[in-house]
Amino acid sequence: MSSHSTQPQGPRSLHAPWRQQYLESLGPTDTSAKPASASFFVDYWQRPDLDEANHVIVRSEQGMILLNAFPYTGGHLLVALGEARPTLLDYSPAQRAELWRLTDLAAELAQRTLQPQGLNIGINQGRAAGAGVPTHLHVHVVPRWSGDVNFINVVGEVRIISSSLDVMAARYRAAVGRRE
Repeated sequence: MSSHSTQPQGPRSLHAPWRQQYLESLGPTDTSAKPASASFFVDYWQRPDLDEANHVIVRSEQGMILLNAFPYTGGHLLVALGEARPTLLDYSPAQRAELWRLTDLAAELAQRTLQPQGLNIGINQGRAAGAGVPTHLHVHVVPRWSGDVNFINVVGEVRIISSSLDVMAARYRAAVGRRE
């Protein structure tokens, strides 16, 4: 018998006291509320008045750039068109051109705002490819730095995101303002 433990190494909890403000902002659960669509992107698209709360950074006539609420790294952006389609080729050539124009802008904003050492830009099309919202194609723009995957990711199976979404959204919005 081996004395090797199958329990993950590392801390049993990580303290993130700044999350309390977010949790309290959610308020009580409203069970009478209209159910959300199958795509939070559609929900966000239909409510431009909530862009700040939803961390939408840029909105065009056809799409938007927003922060990922569950980022791989700080500053992880998502690019989506307002119309939900499951695959890239389900969009017209003009829609695809707008998606890529917004993706170019997202990459520029990430580069200028955060000065990462690299960027991952990609699409997970379909559940088998890792799409979290398979009914609504979207592009990930992920800022990367040497060492952003470190021992805590490997040993503790935990990602450390060093900035709140509100702070990161403010940084991106300031960069958009400087661009205009």
